[in-house]
Amino acid sequence: MLPHLIQGSRHVDERGSVSFVNGFDFKGVDRFYWVQAGHGNVPRGWVGHQRERKWFSVIRGEVLVAVVRPDQWQCPRRDLPVERYTLSAASPQVLQVPPGHATASVHLNQEAILMIFSSGRIEDAQSDDFRYPVGHWAIQP
Repeated sequence: MLPHLIQGSRHVDERGSVSFVNGFDFKGVDRFYWVQAGHGNVPRGWVGHQRERKWFSVIRGEVLVAVVRPDQWQCPRRDLPVERYTLSAASPQVLQVPPGHATASVHLNQEAILMIFSSGRIEDAQSDDFRYPVGHWAIQP
């Protein structure tokens, strides 16, 4: 399975706005958390998971999420293709990343908030956590 975007929408009227991603099914989500950077344009990552599935959605601002499929987990090649997704609260969507991928992100503005849903319980996270130097793959093109 490949990473893919689940499209949402936004309704605006005189009362305000409602953003939604009705195609996102919470089946398989065990926990969630959000990340707000102290400064914009500071890269986070890379973190990979063999078993965990991740879903990313931006609830404020814009965030670039980069995804790569390591060819091996202990010492992956540096020349692997990186897919990049710019997620924005102004255009609701959820990026689904299946197991077997590593991700990194950059908040494109300081106020951005990235919501992350995970299929793995926190108790099991450490045994499925592969961290790589932030410069191992290019996060931004």
